Amino acid sequence: MRWRTYLLNCLPFPIRVTGIEDFPWEEPYVFGGWDKREYARLKKTNPSYTDTFELLDIEEPEEDDDLVARVRRVDDCKIFHIGLSWLRTESEDDPLYTTLSDYATWHVNY
Repeated sequence: MRWRTYLLNCLPFPIRVTGIEDFPWEEPYVFGGWDKREYARLKKTNPSYTDTFELLDIEEPEEDDDLVARVRRVDDCKIFHIGLSWLRTESEDDPLYTTLSDYATWHVNY
């Protein structure tokens, strides 16, 4: 909860973010050789690590203790809830890149 309080106070919402790596639901399609047409269809209704989002808010943790990012996909304005540790700023040159990266590193290693 300290991280959440800190991030809510220092981040200028909304922030453009994208996935660090493939989201858990995508792994069989990205690495497992599953049907690419099905993957393309599912990407329309599910968030993908290749999408660009606007980070709108950070909600309290759920089951795995990761803070929950409420994001809006830029392409179609759909709202999703994604673990914050799965997200990064679009550009590594963005000053907020380090802040989100530090949280992800802490979450994974905590």
